[in-house]
Amino acid sequence: MHIAIGGDHAGYPLKGPVIEWLRAAGHTARDYGSYTPDPVDFPDIAAAVCNAVRHNEAERGIMVCGTGVGACIAANKIPGIRAAVCHDVYSAHQCVEHDDVNILCLGAQIVGIKLVEDLLGAYLGAQFSTDPDFRRRVAKLAMLEQKAAHELLP
Repeated sequence: MHIAIGGDHAGYPLKGPVIEWLRAAGHTARDYGSYTPDPVDFPDIAAAVCNAVRHNEAERGIMVCGTGVGACIAANKIPGIRAAVCHDVYSAHQCVEHDDVNILCLGAQIVGIKLVEDLLGAYLGAQFSTDPDFRRRVAKLAMLEQKAAHELLP
């Protein structure tokens, strides 16, 4: 699978080991920064990772910041992106199966590499369910996004 990955300075220490794991597992990982531990703004990195997913340059994305929260907020501002912070294996596969999540957000200050390896395996191994209920709900998410873009929300 082609994966876009990025992180800010807080995620920098974990991003390298994540890329190593991805490649060892047979995935292609493209790194969108940060490339040093110097402070950067996570919305800039999130935009690059999410645009790679939106433009089909990557099948899924991974964002690594301090808690995963900031990266998740930034990613979810981008049309077509469904991002989730996952620090447990159940959520890492469930978010794909039920919500068609395409960006996994991880907190480098929250989880260690052994748990991250399990999270990555669950996230990348999951498929969006064909169940009509889940498909309908994700379609409604897209409709909410479109309405918000046209400022039609009540």
